[in-house]
Amino acid sequence: MAKKTPAVIIVGGGLAGLTCAVKLHEAEVPFLLVEASDKLGGRVASDRYDNFILDRGFQVLLTAYPEAKRILDYSKLGLHAFYPGALVFRGGKLHKLADPFRHPLDAVSGALSPIGSLADKMQVGKLRQSLVGTTVKKLFEKPETTTEKALQDHGFSKEMIDSFFRPFLGGIFLDRSLKTSSRMFDFVFKMFSEGDTSLPARGMGAIADQLAAKLPASSIRMKSHVRNVQDGFVIMDDGDTMAAPIIVVATEGPEAAKLLGEEIQTTPARSVLCVYYAAQKAPFEEPILVLNGEGKGCVNNVCVPSNVARSYAPEGQHLVSVSVLGERDEDEDKEIDDEVRKDLKPWFGEQVESWRYLRSYKIKYALPDQSPPQLATAQRPVKLRPGIFVCGDHRDNASINGALASGRRAAEAVLTDLKAAGKTE
Repeated sequence: MAKKTPAVIIVGGGLAGLTCAVKLHEAEVPFLLVEASDKLGGRVASDRYDNFILDRGFQVLLTAYPEAKRILDYSKLGLHAFYPGALVFRGGKLHKLADPFRHPLDAVSGALSPIGSLADKMQVGKLRQSLVGTTVKKLFEKPETTTEKALQDHGFSKEMIDSFFRPFLGGIFLDRSLKTSSRMFDFVFKMFSEGDTSLPARGMGAIADQLAAKLPASSIRMKSHVRNVQDGFVIMDDGDTMAAPIIVVATEGPEAAKLLGEEIQTTPARSVLCVYYAAQKAPFEEPILVLNGEGKGCVNNVCVPSNVARSYAPEGQHLVSVSVLGERDEDEDKEIDDEVRKDLKPWFGEQVESWRYLRSYKIKYALPDQSPPQLATAQRPVKLRPGIFVCGDHRDNASINGALASGRRAAEAVLTDLKAAGKTE
């Protein structure tokens, strides 16, 4: 019996491609999703290593993401929340900054910490309230500048920007220079204010697993790298050709540009290095993020995921995650390990020497650059021409929400074309 030709081929099994596939499957449109690697999820994937859960780079799920709330079942992800605030290493000590709306007593006790002035901390509350009262649509319609300029315009002091916002937002945008669009800052800060910052019990890869579980296994082809995309067919690395009237390219921006040529404009990549350690004792007990408020050394932020979700580490051990911004491809693991331990000794003392090195993830393309005017248009077209569509965070914004939204938009555009051609109800 001849194999049925799919109506749609989706190239890439990251969050955008999976979301597109889910929406097409719900509409009973036959598709084939081809993924080059041996794991779905793209950059939002997790590995099991020595009974630890290692996310491929430090990542979190913001539960207020509107697209995530629509497509994901949070109750089945087993989400565990971070403490709403941060510890900031500054002046040789760790200082706590708390969300004044969720932990008012902690906020009061930290009001006189050297991380910004009292006026700075009051301004955080004002900013939070203004963003909570504004729709996401309106935030992306506001005049665009850099995050640094926006913070200055809000009246934050240089001390507050340098010691808190640079490491905090630098870890999110992978950009300590804060050149990222102010529209992205407004959106992310609103999301932090309206929901929890969380980790799934089975790692960030559980997000992709949940989406994949909605799809028929026969419609997914793993370890299949597409070399070229043409109207009506794709060419694989092994020379095999697969045909479909509609092709959706759901890869990272640079790969999409490679497959589609000049039709996709790419931006420079933001890179990150994530280093994991096993520790017999956690360097701090709270489920909180620790930030480099001094701007010295290679480390930007530290987290103990097992403080947030105990399942990240085996019994009797803890998992320590360290983020280093920028590209470090030429460095050997031993060099990176030595540099990280040296930087963290002033933070946590001699205990860092007892940590057991697990693994490093060097992620060259972690996020697309979002400096102005990259978000001048909040959502870029997902239909390039008849039969050729594209999705990914480079079409919306560099976030889990942006990836999910672009996948949904691509599926909707495909369904519109199929309906116009009389191929769906």
